[in-house]
Amino acid sequence: MAIQVGEKAPDFELKDNHGATVKLSDFRGDKNVVLLFYPFAFTGVCTGELCSLRDNLPQFTDRDTQLLAVSNDSIHTLRVFAEQEGLEYPLLSDFWPHGNTSRAYGVFDEDKGCALRGTFIIDKEGVVRWTVVNGLPDARDLGEYVKALDTL
Repeated sequence: MAIQVGEKAPDFELKDNHGATVKLSDFRGDKNVVLLFYPFAFTGVCTGELCSLRDNLPQFTDRDTQLLAVSNDSIHTLRVFAEQEGLEYPLLSDFWPHGNTSRAYGVFDEDKGCALRGTFIIDKEGVVRWTVVNGLPDARDLGEYVKALDTL
């Protein structure tokens, strides 16, 4: 079961595509966070979603929001993916221990060994204010994130 609206977002510490440590709690009191889980780098739907976010990044930064994208890929895979696609926001690796953060948010598919398409909008106090979880083949609507951010 995915984390629900009104719940405190589980803190995590993950490496980004450059090997730097990123903690959710580092954003508390400073920025809202759009935490986006996706199955795998280099796949069609994931690439489309992440490139759409790249192309619309000001819609998040202008709303005092940090975008964090999490997959179960290694940091090395994420580094190449980010460079290839020109992604300038953090891609976080939930590779090892495999899927721990995805599990904490209730979006890890045990049979497939990857995260579902879960999105959690977390306010500056660390509380989940909006969420959606889609199946593996189903892309999310970026416009819905922006609408949800505008309610914060």
